Amino acid sequence: MVNFYDKLEWRSADEREADLANALPQQIARAQALPGYGDALAGVDAAAITGVADLAALPLLRKSDLVAAQAAAAPLGGLASRDTAAFNYVFQSPGPIYEPGMCADDWWRLGRFVHACGIGPDDIVQNCFGYHLTPAGMMFDSAARAVGATVLPAGTGQTELQVRAAADIGSTAYAGTPDYLKVILDKADAMGVALKITKAAVGGGALFPSLRQEYADRGIACRQSYATADLGNVAYESEALEGMIVDEGVIVEIVRPGTGDPVPAGEVGEVVVTALNADYPLIRFATGDMSAVLPGQSPCGRSNMRIKGWMGRADQTTKIKGMFVRPEQVADFVARHPEVQRARVIATREGEMDAMTVQVETPEGDAEAYGASVAELLKLKGKVELVAPGSLPNDGKVIEDQRAYDG
Repeated sequence: MVNFYDKLEWRSADEREADLANALPQQIARAQALPGYGDALAGVDAAAITGVADLAALPLLRKSDLVAAQAAAAPLGGLASRDTAAFNYVFQSPGPIYEPGMCADDWWRLGRFVHACGIGPDDIVQNCFGYHLTPAGMMFDSAARAVGATVLPAGTGQTELQVRAAADIGSTAYAGTPDYLKVILDKADAMGVALKITKAAVGGGALFPSLRQEYADRGIACRQSYATADLGNVAYESEALEGMIVDEGVIVEIVRPGTGDPVPAGEVGEVVVTALNADYPLIRFATGDMSAVLPGQSPCGRSNMRIKGWMGRADQTTKIKGMFVRPEQVADFVARHPEVQRARVIATREGEMDAMTVQVETPEGDAEAYGASVAELLKLKGKVELVAPGSLPNDGKVIEDQRAYDG
């Protein structure tokens, strides 16, 4: 029998629609009262927005809108229901974009996901998400505490110390990006150290089938979530491993990129999310991620809608090693070096790890110096290749993802 997190997970379609008809008008009204929305929701009858289909008449809110709003009204752009000082945290993600957070009540709602991973009071979670500036570390810290687990706030790096801590403390679960667990396990093998990790809750990047199988071969059940710094948990895997179940605290639409119009069931489109978080009511937030709705209900018994999971980006923004790389960052790199004509970021895989190569069109230059600029502006280290002027494809791409996501 499935051990559900709470009764919300097995609601009938009628119960879920009735609850939504009550919650959604209240959330639209909250957003209308916030200065950051300006005229976007003016004239909307909040009481008439009672279901998913009604949302299609409302405008999309994009990351670029957050940047503009925060530039006009720092730091949260007039989109939060609390004053900034009333939040426990304010984080900074690349952009920069600032996001609020709270300690109480599993504010990001990832407790539901780690519970579905089988993590509970008997577990010690080695949390290898970053705690510095960006919120992922605190998001999973909060989730682990929501299910009663103990947390080792490990962050990233210092792999030998990670192995020693995992062995000494007896970590039984891992939280972090999909491929960093392999780094820890390989280091443990090299050190001749046996670890007790049997559960993994991952996010922040694609979990490739071959890597999931490698973990399974080591006796580790690895499941992934789809969450963002702005929205918290959006969808998650259960023991059924058939798509990702939409979180109970959000509404997900799949729309045709660039239009906001819902696509037919099963068609790939952009993921648009309305958050039911009263503190930060993001309405029709366009994530830029691509996915599709899966028909039917999960075999695990959870009754909410399912999506196929992450299927690429609607724009060229690409997540590499758990960090987004955006076209404007590539433009900043080119602008910094007048002799550079064009640049192209290529995402690949080396073994089970993400890799980044930056091809630089220049008649002259120092690859090592360019590497320093890449690390500073793209926030990631990568290989730099100098190529002859005119040799890059004339296709408008500045970021190319060559990773395979199926099989």
